[in-house]
Amino acid sequence: MARVAIHAFVFVIASVAWRSMALISRKVPPSPNRRASMQPAVYILASRPGGTLYVGVTSDLIQRVWQHKNNLVEGFTQKYGVHELVYFEQHATMINAIAREKQLKAGSRAKKLALIEQANPQWQDLYPGLL
Repeated sequence: MARVAIHAFVFVIASVAWRSMALISRKVPPSPNRRASMQPAVYILASRPGGTLYVGVTSDLIQRVWQHKNNLVEGFTQKYGVHELVYFEQHATMINAIAREKQLKAGSRAKKLALIEQANPQWQDLYPGLL
């Protein structure tokens, strides 16, 4: 009896997770530049120039930033309104991208601000340029 309950519970959890992912992926608009977006990348989002920062890593930059902008990613970026793509780096492998993300997260806020200022001094949202 307990075994049946466990299997039912696992099925419910898997169903909810699958539906959640299906909703997110269904809402992502098709991109003419889809192939270019499917490369591991580290990115920094900001709430405003000099505002709250978020560092992330993804294998699909266009889709992930779109999810952040549309509040489909629950957590920090949704809570603090961190939606502007102000910096990104593309990497050859996900291992390299994750290593760089860890390096950026371990660095000081001042280092992140300097990185953004050097690459994007106007703090423009870089997302439209990816499309």
